[in-house]
Amino acid sequence: MGLMTRWTDGEREAPEPLEGNVVATVVTGTLVWLVLFLAQLPFYGWYDDHGHAWWIWTCAAGAGLGLVGLWYVRRREASLRRGAGVRTRDEGDGGPADGGSAGSADGADRG
Repeated sequence: MGLMTRWTDGEREAPEPLEGNVVATVVTGTLVWLVLFLAQLPFYGWYDDHGHAWWIWTCAAGAGLGLVGLWYVRRREASLRRGAGVRTRDEGDGGPADGGSAGSADGADRG
């Protein structure tokens, strides 16, 4: 029994996903890539002469992909909030979803 088999044999239950401030994490990572790009940019000639220009472009790509990631996680969190709002309304408003009476438009139940 190998080490990988021990962890992937299906006998262990998968842990719950971590939910944290994902937007702040992505913003922080994007800013780190951007700062690294800007800090290396004045030395482009040296990097290019020594065959390391790809370092600068890696930082630029990290900042650009971080912006895409920021767009993605903001949309994801907005979607999760909308989904939670729909579930909350369906579960606890006394409406038809939980067997209660939703009432009439003027607030008087006619039953």
